[in-house]
Amino acid sequence: MQRVFVEELAKYDGQEVTIRGWLTGRRSKGKIHFLQLRDGTGFMQATALKGELPDEQFEEADHLPQETALEVQGLVRADSRAPGGYELSLRGLRVIARPSQEYPITPKEHGVDFLMDHRHLHLRHRRAWAVLRVRDELERAIHDFFHARGFIRLDAPILTPNAVEGTTDLFEVDLFDGEKAYLSQSGQLYAEAGAMAFGKVYTFGPTFRAERSKTRRHLLEFWMIEPEVAFMTHEENMQLQEDLVVYLVERVLENKKLELEMLERDTTVLETTAKGQYPRITYTQAVEMINQLAQRPELELTPLQWGDDFGAPHEAALTLQFDRPIFVERYPAAIKAFYMQPDPSDPRLVLNADMLAPEGVGEIIGGSQRIHDPELLRQKIREHHLPEEVFDWYMDLRRFGTVPHAGFGIGLERTVRWICGIEHIREAIPFPRMYTRMRP
Repeated sequence: MQRVFVEELAKYDGQEVTIRGWLTGRRSKGKIHFLQLRDGTGFMQATALKGELPDEQFEEADHLPQETALEVQGLVRADSRAPGGYELSLRGLRVIARPSQEYPITPKEHGVDFLMDHRHLHLRHRRAWAVLRVRDELERAIHDFFHARGFIRLDAPILTPNAVEGTTDLFEVDLFDGEKAYLSQSGQLYAEAGAMAFGKVYTFGPTFRAERSKTRRHLLEFWMIEPEVAFMTHEENMQLQEDLVVYLVERVLENKKLELEMLERDTTVLETTAKGQYPRITYTQAVEMINQLAQRPELELTPLQWGDDFGAPHEAALTLQFDRPIFVERYPAAIKAFYMQPDPSDPRLVLNADMLAPEGVGEIIGGSQRIHDPELLRQKIREHHLPEEVFDWYMDLRRFGTVPHAGFGIGLERTVRWICGIEHIREAIPFPRMYTRMRP
């Protein structure tokens, strides 16, 4: 019989096939055994009827421990009650390998710490499986989106000589002869160099922030996608961000329906998000909205002064007022990075925007138009008390053919978390690295 995968069963309705996978659960009902199997591509049910399997195999099927590796043969049958809509009527069963001891993750309820301690095994289970399949779809969609628009992927270094956003959350690395380097906070500065060479580039790689944070939005190691485009304005930058998110959500809705169903994800807001037309409000308007919301005691929201940065509760409160992502643009320069272009209509502000995802999620994208005037950039480096010598190469981008340009960074895990509707970002990456967790 032909070996097939669970995700392909619909193509073999009424045919006999071979499946190789692992047992996730079983139950018996007299002369019938129900075996739940997974093979990496999906989950399915196989039914073993007495008389349709050799007696020895039928008896063995009732005593198989969880995570036994199996090869089964049987007839594919449509069944709307079965996972994926198809099940297998068994004609043969062969044990490939039995677990050498009891599998630690049982169908009973387990605490988060236990599951994270066993993350290497937890990846096999439905929820983790579904989340990481969505992540895979997003990664492929990101590459498709940018390549279809003529972008070049540029790989930025992980070891860097300087900070991008600030020096307080850097992981320091000892090199040779007392020299220091840092794990990258962002590939942006290198993407800017790429944009001046190729016009349109994007980086896609791990980034690191040494933050002693235990919130559900933070990881020490996470993945960022950072496009940079020569001659692009602030307005065009926001439109590119919107086009990207529309495309990503459309892809997941189209290709990962089963995974979203397994996660019990209400897709109403995602369907609205896929229509585009994201509202844009200024930082000043956002502060006014937050302070109005802070008058509602049930929200437990701290009022803001103009010039304060937003915390997670402020972003969450804002997003709950909308049915799709929103842009908050033109923040005060004093709370943003040194490289952001000042707003020509108000030098207190910069031409930047954060995209806040709905449903209380908050920021998933941060972007800006970059300073292209070399003297202004040098002034900003000094104002931020950054070492000028390590930015000498970055200044060269302004000395030789400087042009207006813009870009943004989108956090992959924050986007996965939102689209999947999961509470904590640690579920959005295979092996999370957090302030309180470095294993497995």
